[in-house]
Amino acid sequence: MRMKWAWLAASALAIGVGLSAEAQEQKQGPATPPAAKPAPGPLDIKVFADLPSIERPQLSPDGKRIAARIAANGTQYFAIMAADGSDRKLVGAGDADINWWRWVNNDWLVIGVGREQEVEGDPWYISRAVGVEARTARLVPLNARDTGQIGDDLIWVARDGTARVLLAAQTSIYTNDAGFWPKIDEVDVTTGKHKSVLAGREGVQAWYADGAGVVRMGIGMSMDGRQRRLLYRPTARDSFRVIDRAKGIHDGLLVPSLFLPDPGKAMVVQDDDKGFSALWEFDLTTMQRGKQVFASPGFDISGPVVDPQTATLLGVEVSENRSLTRWLDPGMAALQKKLSERVKGAQVDISSFSTDRSIVIAHVGDASAPGAWFVYRVADDTMTVLAFDNAALELRRLHPVQTIQYKARDGLEISAILTLPRRSGRKNLPLILMPHGGPFARDVEEWDWWAQFLADRGYAVIQPNYRGSSGYGTPFTQKGEGQWGLAMQDDLNDAVKTLVEQGIADPKRVCVVGASYGGYAALRAAQRDGALYRCAVSYAGVLDLGRLLQYDSRALGHEASGDWLKAQAPNFKQVSPLFHADEFSIPVLLMHGKKDRRVPFNQSKLMAERLKAAGKTFEFIEQPQADHFFTRGEDRLTFLKALEAFLAKYNPA
Repeated sequence: MRMKWAWLAASALAIGVGLSAEAQEQKQGPATPPAAKPAPGPLDIKVFADLPSIERPQLSPDGKRIAARIAANGTQYFAIMAADGSDRKLVGAGDADINWWRWVNNDWLVIGVGREQEVEGDPWYISRAVGVEARTARLVPLNARDTGQIGDDLIWVARDGTARVLLAAQTSIYTNDAGFWPKIDEVDVTTGKHKSVLAGREGVQAWYADGAGVVRMGIGMSMDGRQRRLLYRPTARDSFRVIDRAKGIHDGLLVPSLFLPDPGKAMVVQDDDKGFSALWEFDLTTMQRGKQVFASPGFDISGPVVDPQTATLLGVEVSENRSLTRWLDPGMAALQKKLSERVKGAQVDISSFSTDRSIVIAHVGDASAPGAWFVYRVADDTMTVLAFDNAALELRRLHPVQTIQYKARDGLEISAILTLPRRSGRKNLPLILMPHGGPFARDVEEWDWWAQFLADRGYAVIQPNYRGSSGYGTPFTQKGEGQWGLAMQDDLNDAVKTLVEQGIADPKRVCVVGASYGGYAALRAAQRDGALYRCAVSYAGVLDLGRLLQYDSRALGHEASGDWLKAQAPNFKQVSPLFHADEFSIPVLLMHGKKDRRVPFNQSKLMAERLKAAGKTFEFIEQPQADHFFTRGEDRLTFLKALEAFLAKYNPA
């Protein structure tokens, strides 16, 4: 049935209207950090359940204000504050997610918000863009009344100080309407007024603009997602032409990461001859790759770091044993060196800076300490605490973290993150195997509240980057194809075997704990390899691959996504734990939030029903307000309490 479009437009626009601005003039000044020291333990469980005090702080161009997501009383807000952390203005999201934010000039920002709504009986995720006045937190909806499902694709911000942006958005939710394909408008953030720049083009879902605001590129896709193409033009006077094609969702198009001043030149991220991604110069006229700009031997790069005001290359983000920025700009490299030397024995990461680089926000911490955000001022060479990530821990260190290497049974070299309880030796420890989600993701040496909580309770924690994980080159990722629940599970078992052989882990006290794909791996282990483990814990696990595919079937291009998933696990039923409840041989804890938009709650509910029918030992805990990412402190605390009680019962430390 074709629904009345006006209803969806008015209802979806309420995402922006529903946000509430709460001016809170807090006079609290920055705290002075204590000297870093180990924390006593074990610690109160609430310490680990606390939400990060502040996330992704971003300086305004003049360095006078900061925009960030903050936590207050277990709830997340969007906040604008003075650079010293005072005079906070809070924006409450209600049922919406605040997904991203970006400064437009010194006085205005744009935030991207999203909320799930029911449309014709089905849940849809609706995204919108909202302007925020920094001084007052006044909100200005930036979408037109006829905006469709996707309305927050910000593709350009003016660099002349005016509050202008380019916003790409749909005007229809129906694929047979021209408005389904996003059009581009120039929007005045202060008023929400629109001026048309480029009409939508059939098949083109994403647009890209250069530093001057010229729409230079678009990515087109067939309705089934199996064919993609890259459209390009050197100037606004030229017509778009196809310069690259690809099949499926993971064959890469040569999309520039940065347009250079010469209209025909760009930089792209592309694999080298060994399959590791690197940054290259690229000629858009001849479609030929030039010289290599940067590579991180043995690792993929994440992408370039670009100056938001000048659109010039400053550095490259990489994830080696930990995530960091390799600065190529001499000034930024010197600043990084200066701050790192000033803070001994910790990792310093520059996250934001004013246009003239006189004021900088940097994070100080490491994998054993949540750390703190500092404001550095070049003029007086001072570093002032903006906020501690964890108010109870401040700069204290907890349990040591390191990267180890081990070989899988077929000889494949695999990296893993090992966390050991500080108060114990390295021998015969109870072990938690904790596979990451994704599975196209990876664990690095960074603060992990799950791992640190478990180590604080006396467990060693191993987080393997099994085959199929990201970051170790395309060949390593491809080794995961067709191996969900098979060789990928063997890699997990081989990590345990390695720690047992080294005398670190007690083979009789091992439990597997994971979320999302990690939850799948935990229950696959309980079903397939129960003799190796005493228990298994799944948070928001994917337990039936066929139902997951069906859940995603409403998305555009879902056929290509289905092709990809079938390549990872050719026989869904064989490797889906839901169909093998009778094979479970160890106790299981299932937890799932009812507001999970990534993995349907029904996955865990059905698994619980099957385990009950099979007479297995299990616990199932529903979290009515929880989502996939633990954005509420209350849900974190409930999870940790249940995890602690379950482990104490079935795998005590």
